[in-house]
Amino acid sequence: MRKLVVTKLSPNFREAVSLQTVPVPTPGDGDLLIRNRFVGINASDINYSAGRYDPSVKPPFASGFEGIGEVVALGLSASATYTVGQSVAYMGDGAFAEYVVMPARNAMPVPSIEPKYLALLLSGVTAYLSLKNLGSLTEGENVLVTAAAGGTGQFAVQLAKRAKCHVIGTCSSDEKAGFLKSIGCDRPINYKTEDVSAVLRKEYPGGVDVVYESVGGSLFEMAVNCLANKGRLIIIGFISGYQSASGLKPIRAEALPAKLLLKSASIRGFFLPHYYSEYAGAMKDLLEMCENGEVSCEVDTGELSPEGRFLGLDSVFRAVDYMYSGRNLGKVVVEVCHPVSSKL
Repeated sequence: MRKLVVTKLSPNFREAVSLQTVPVPTPGDGDLLIRNRFVGINASDINYSAGRYDPSVKPPFASGFEGIGEVVALGLSASATYTVGQSVAYMGDGAFAEYVVMPARNAMPVPSIEPKYLALLLSGVTAYLSLKNLGSLTEGENVLVTAAAGGTGQFAVQLAKRAKCHVIGTCSSDEKAGFLKSIGCDRPINYKTEDVSAVLRKEYPGGVDVVYESVGGSLFEMAVNCLANKGRLIIIGFISGYQSASGLKPIRAEALPAKLLLKSASIRGFFLPHYYSEYAGAMKDLLEMCENGEVSCEVDTGELSPEGRFLGLDSVFRAVDYMYSGRNLGKVVVEVCHPVSSKL
């Protein structure tokens, strides 16, 4: 089988990762062997390839965080809850592979092998748990979502609307603005054609109560300045800096304590691994919402990219570039192709 392996620490994904051919792994007692059909692309894939999460981990190590496919073999203990042929989604290291061994506890059954379920695993749950735990959303509040048409932003928009809030979303094209309106965003702002700060000052003079922020840099600074009294800013990430050597874009933070104090405002970070105890419940709720049509899961499989649909593991490199170019609408997903001669 083929898999993507980080062979050199670098935020440049193409430089850090290589496509290798290795034996198909064997599942242990509590494991599943999953044949991947779709894998998810995340902004943090390059943080992982740069060694930013765990400095003690040295190359080579497998890449990718999430996938969906079918069980093709399993250990004895795992057979108590799973069967061969079952459709499962999972979150765990090493997803960028044709086959992956995953502890059964890291997997979950899904109704079918559709990429929309992949969008829920990391992106959807991040929005769900961060807004639930850190947002303290109240009906009628103004909620600003940056990168609102992206993989996780789309869920933040919809969940804030479900909480009966007024939702503002930043995006980079009129097409994305139209998409945001279709999922309930009250005020999409195309930052290529409108000045986000000017719009917020004019249309929301009282400020924004909650910000779901994943861009960083100047957009983070603008979000701080637009907070209302007792406003809450949730840091989901800072993608604008990930491709740099430090992983950060400089910000002017000298006045930050004063800005927060004068508004009784707060900034809180959200890192999903710290909330794994709540993961199963969040995923169950999201799956139900998805099945009932209460939440839509937009995926982007690259049909509109210059070289077309993302097919095969070698297209993961192209999919990462595509996401960082800001062209994606929804969650970026790669379809994993398997050799016709595969006996598994």
